Amino acid sequence: MPNYQFHITEGEQTQEVLVGVRRTFTAFFTQRVEYKTGNTYLRPGALLTLAIDGVNYSVLFLHTKSSSEPIGLGIRDEQFNRALKFKKVLDDAAGETGKARYLFLGDLNTMGMKYPFQKQIDVEFELKKLDQGAKRRKMRRLAKNAPNTWSNGSGSSFPPSNLDHVVASDNLDFRQFGGADIDVRGWPELNTAAHQDKWIRDFSDHAFLYLEVRK
Repeated sequence: MPNYQFHITEGEQTQEVLVGVRRTFTAFFTQRVEYKTGNTYLRPGALLTLAIDGVNYSVLFLHTKSSSEPIGLGIRDEQFNRALKFKKVLDDAAGETGKARYLFLGDLNTMGMKYPFQKQIDVEFELKKLDQGAKRRKMRRLAKNAPNTWSNGSGSSFPPSNLDHVVASDNLDFRQFGGADIDVRGWPELNTAAHQDKWIRDFSDHAFLYLEVRK
């Protein structure tokens, strides 16, 4: 892909966060280690700032803690809080408008929490808290045209899950896909389990999240 420049985070993970940017864009890349929350083996955030027509767009790529244990939910909650609080930092830097154009996205691993002898914290409760935090920061979780974005195939004991999300500031406008902000592509588009399983084997257990910012 000669027309793109690539940036990758550094850390102990075997799979870090890789970001590609078309060379025609003016872009600045920064590794944000605070999203590791003090854990050596978690990935840092990948902050990409795009300058378009004199306006900055800040895109924070995250891959948060994967676990349904209490420690997993707690670490994710802290990572989400850091991403939401970063909105104020960007707003303060935006000058007179005080309104940064900001979104964070990625495999956020929203899987709730299981705990013995107690009712588990459902995924929807975790997402509800994320949505409430986003609203306070004048942000919102974007709507997808398919709910589940992860699957380990039809033979897996784990059902398809809603793990990947985009949270964006309210001053951003997005192209619509049948009333949704995000077009989910890949295995969710396929009609049979056999075709879905093949796509997952050939490419990834995560689907693609496609979106376009219009302003």
